[in-house]
Amino acid sequence: MLVSVNADLDLALRLADAADAITMPRFRASDLRIERKPDRSPVTDADLAAEDALRALIGAERPDDVVAGEERGGSYADTERAWILDPIDGTKNFSRGLGVWGSLIALTVRGEVVLGVASAPALGRRWWAALGSGAWTSDGPGAAPRRIEVSGIRELADAYLSTTDFRLFERQGHGTRYLDLAAACWETRAFGDFWQYCLVAEGVCDVAVDPIANPWDLAAVLPIVTEAGGSFTDLAGAARFDGGDGLASNGRLHAAALAIVGTAR
Repeated sequence: MLVSVNADLDLALRLADAADAITMPRFRASDLRIERKPDRSPVTDADLAAEDALRALIGAERPDDVVAGEERGGSYADTERAWILDPIDGTKNFSRGLGVWGSLIALTVRGEVVLGVASAPALGRRWWAALGSGAWTSDGPGAAPRRIEVSGIRELADAYLSTTDFRLFERQGHGTRYLDLAAACWETRAFGDFWQYCLVAEGVCDVAVDPIANPWDLAAVLPIVTEAGGSFTDLAGAARFDGGDGLASNGRLHAAALAIVGTAR
């Protein structure tokens, strides 16, 4: 079935609407059910309900497409078209009542991510991009979309850096790499998860890095960063979302950041 990117993006945005309609009523709900997965990360009833709803909608509108999600599994390898879903990225925040979480939706065609949506209803924000169409954001329902671009910062000494949890570098035996990068930058924060990559895309942050990340954590934000004019690679310098880690920048700083924190040194 031939489907245009515009039609796919329209579906992706409707998928985000569907996820928001499920996740927001469960956010800070007194009866929210939280369990632990084998890796000790939390999963809530909202994660499962949102992914199930998105799978059902994709199945109805794109029955030939593959779906791979954080909670229900599935493989996107060697497929013509695959949707990659993270129903709630930032589940720890969600489960603690902190509003920095979002639903991530990406579409790959023959292994390349062609669009991504990150919807953060508790922040009143949404970001999206499709190849060749730029990166966009909206500031809540009914707000006019606006195009976003990365910053013009050219030196790490002037750069704003974010990670999710710097201790993950230490647990891998690479703590000094992050500390060296932090020392080279102007300011550091831990905005974390999808949000830090969206902040790079809109020019608020200049570099974002994760030493450990899954494909569903990064697939949707990759085109948002690159369509905003930035660069996105794994820590070995490959332009991919499934390398097990991620580095995003405004592009001008990428080589310098990679030289410090990258694994292929």
